Amino acid sequence: MKLVTAIIQPDKLDDVRQALIDAEITRITVSRCTGHGRYQEETADEELYRGQVVMPDLLPKVRLDIACNDEFVGTAVDAILRSAKHGSGELGDGKIFVT
Repeated sequence: MKLVTAIIQPDKLDDVRQALIDAEITRITVSRCTGHGRYQEETADEELYRGQVVMPDLLPKVRLDIACNDEFVGTAVDAILRSAKHGSGELGDGKIFVT
C-alpha cells in the first residue's frame, strides 16, 4: 500500500479527476492548499511592508491524496502526469510524491 500525493494547479483538477476515473482509480481525497516553489523565490520581487521585507502571497493549489495498492501506483502517477500538465509542461504545474 502506497500513498500518492499530488500538488496541482486548481484549473487542472477536473482533468486529473477524469484521468484517474478513466484509470479506474476512484477513491481520492482533495484539499485546497497554498504554497510556492523555489522558482518563485528566485523570480519574485521582494516587497516592503511596514518596514519588513516580505515575499508576495502564496499561490492557490490543490492537493490530491490517493491510497492505492502497489500495482496501481504507476497507473495513478501516469494519469496525473498526463492530465496535470499545461501544454508540454510548464514551471509550476505541480509535484507528485509517493510514500
